[in-house]
Amino acid sequence: MPAELAIVTDSTAYLPQDEIDRHRISVVPLSVVLGDAVLTEGVEIAPKDVAEALRAKQQLTTSRPNPETFAAAYRAAAEAGATGVVSVHLSGELSGTSDAARLAAAEAPVPVRVVDSRLVGMALGYPVLAAAEARDAGLDLDGVAEAASRRAELTRGYFYVDTLEHLRRGGRIGAARALIGSALAVKPLLHLDGGRIEPLEKVRTASRAIARLEELAVEQALAGEGPVDITVHHLAAEDRAAALAERLRERVPGLRSLYVGEVGAVIGAHVGPGMLAVVVSVESARSTGSAGALE
Repeated sequence: MPAELAIVTDSTAYLPQDEIDRHRISVVPLSVVLGDAVLTEGVEIAPKDVAEALRAKQQLTTSRPNPETFAAAYRAAAEAGATGVVSVHLSGELSGTSDAARLAAAEAPVPVRVVDSRLVGMALGYPVLAAAEARDAGLDLDGVAEAASRRAELTRGYFYVDTLEHLRRGGRIGAARALIGSALAVKPLLHLDGGRIEPLEKVRTASRAIARLEELAVEQALAGEGPVDITVHHLAAEDRAAALAERLRERVPGLRSLYVGEVGAVIGAHVGPGMLAVVVSVESARSTGSAGALE
């Protein structure tokens, strides 16, 4: 049996706890800053706390882990017997998390491969799971890192927000700023392009935006080959998310898994209550070409 490799990610992957436990994944948390308090995501602050704070127009910011936090995770992996680490993280265009991981990797007691997924949420989670499965299949350090990168290329995500204001305040929108002036008149659909949040379409009503979100997810699911994994994310929109997931379950053939989960405090702080997202990850691209990076 090959020597054990460790898999590390960050808390914005929003993996279900049973997957974290089953695949022995180490999760390094990001933080939310509320007033003078620095609160650890998933421990000291929950999504509902963020939704309430945003509705009350309280100031929220987010904070990446420092390099020493990653260094401690890598040391712990080595002490537990790992001979190498694959560390898979959210988009470097949205956070300095991957940079912090690379700084720590340079001083780690075992080799570390840092993978910038250029994704977030379960769009990041699927590459993390791919890395864990490759590790369990006996691939070496570079093979495991490549498995994560390959799955990231075959993963797409689309999302709807009630308002762009929270993204604007957090500095997490690029070309989407062009929509700010008409934000009250449209319901924006966005996606990740090159790891950055960009506008995709403008829709006049929330119901039409959600219907379009569904169509985009179905189109993407049908564009690949093999099993399809889908996640529906939300913030304070549980009923909307459940209804969308049920429709997708009925419409997508070859569906291997369908997960519905609320985003955590860090992403919630940037998207605001009412956000609805769909992540589609396929097993492989059609022979006509790769599905490419997340749009």
